[in-house]
Amino acid sequence: MDEITTFIAAIANETQQDDSRILLKLLADASGYAPSLQGSIIGFGQYHYKYESGREGDSAVIGFSPRKQNITIYIMPGFSNYPHLLARLGKHKVSKSCLYINKLADVDLEVLKEIASLSVKEMQSKYSCSQK
Repeated sequence: MDEITTFIAAIANETQQDDSRILLKLLADASGYAPSLQGSIIGFGQYHYKYESGREGDSAVIGFSPRKQNITIYIMPGFSNYPHLLARLGKHKVSKSCLYINKLADVDLEVLKEIASLSVKEMQSKYSCSQK
């Protein structure tokens, strides 16, 4: 059993376990990257960022974390280009780069996959992205 399978199996909430398995496949398909466990985040791909302040680092191109309150999906370029898709997504909340979903049954998975695919393409157009 690999570390991601073990991580998902340790989630106490069975619905979140099932949703995490679905998201694992959906985000791998949408991104074209294999998953990797980064703390409590399952990330796909990697890019290097550098801020004007000089701070720099590496982060996942897209990822998710099954948190106690909800599932958080990290859409790195944010949501300003996707209002038409968010309107069709279903029950969710957003912050700058985070999409919060209580359970996948609340959202349209095809719309979620489209948001994920578009966000990965946007990241690839701005950064040199690679498999971690």
